[in-house]
Amino acid sequence: MALTEPDDIYENPEQPEQAGSATGRKIRAPGNILDPGFNLTLRPMQYPVFYDMYRDAIKNTWTVEEIDFSDDVVDLDRNLLPAERHLINRLVAFFATGDSIVANNLVLNLYQHINSPEARMYLSRQLYEEALHVQFYLTLLDNYIPDVEERAEAFAAIENIPSIRQKAEFCFKWMSSINDVAELRSREERQQFLLNLICFAACIEGLFFFAAFAYVYFLRSKGLLNGLAAGTNWVFRDESCHMNFAFEVVNTIRNEEPDLFDDDLSNRIVEMLEEAIEVESQFAADVLSGGVAGMSTADTRTYLEFVADQRLLQLGLKKRYGAKNPFAFMELQDVQELTNFFERTVVAYQVGVEGDVAFDEDF
Repeated sequence: MALTEPDDIYENPEQPEQAGSATGRKIRAPGNILDPGFNLTLRPMQYPVFYDMYRDAIKNTWTVEEIDFSDDVVDLDRNLLPAERHLINRLVAFFATGDSIVANNLVLNLYQHINSPEARMYLSRQLYEEALHVQFYLTLLDNYIPDVEERAEAFAAIENIPSIRQKAEFCFKWMSSINDVAELRSREERQQFLLNLICFAACIEGLFFFAAFAYVYFLRSKGLLNGLAAGTNWVFRDESCHMNFAFEVVNTIRNEEPDLFDDDLSNRIVEMLEEAIEVESQFAADVLSGGVAGMSTADTRTYLEFVADQRLLQLGLKKRYGAKNPFAFMELQDVQELTNFFERTVVAYQVGVEGDVAFDEDF
């Protein structure tokens, strides 16, 4: 007999505060999602949308072992020009540290302060996916950079490659302000949490990684590194879901505490995105320093501004740049694993997930 969800999934009756836990942390009945405490109540469910996201994420399962890098090795040996080789080396060096930064923030900040058991279920799944991405990038480095010393330099990119160090410093600047905050008691602390969450969603996963995906799909449009592109399709799907989850948390907070979303917060979000574009533009100057035919730093910056406008719209703010996507290959690229995602089972995944991915919306 098939199992079904109980009818009370969407109910939210008033419940009294519960007794303190053995660890000394106060356990609270459902309240606002940023209320201090540790709500353990899954029934009745207060935020079923996060549980739905968790279930979709479970269906969205893949493994690094499924990726075939054999063609990539041939491309690296015979088909990449020096400038393209520099691009890919810088790119995988960034990948080696980027998802680790995200995973640390999940553990140290987001899980602690998002007081919803169904949302924490999703965050637990996301942490697994970030570890999977780290494994993917580790495998990339091992396959793409056979020289041991050069590989060690790539793993230490955050320390010895200035354009990557700048991106890491940007992340730490905007996300570390709540590292020592145990509970979000004040208005300022809650706004700092929002800036942390928005930096993670709009700037790191929603801008830095989406810019990196553009380099990958550019190479794929030239018939290069198909293994990297296939794995990136799966990572892209994960990152899009992570970003959508974070924006849903932001919307939930906006509905519960609209006074937090004042002009000062909006200005700081715009400032953050402007800084993210500058940092990513410096990375683009490094990545494309050898002169890659078909990509320019000017077009890359326009693309970043286009993506930033999409993020502002997702946050309920106005576009700032009015930029158009200069990379036609992002819209025309064959993304077989992603097309009509909500309408069919995707054979490249172990289990199909329902959803819709459109480059003209997120890119």
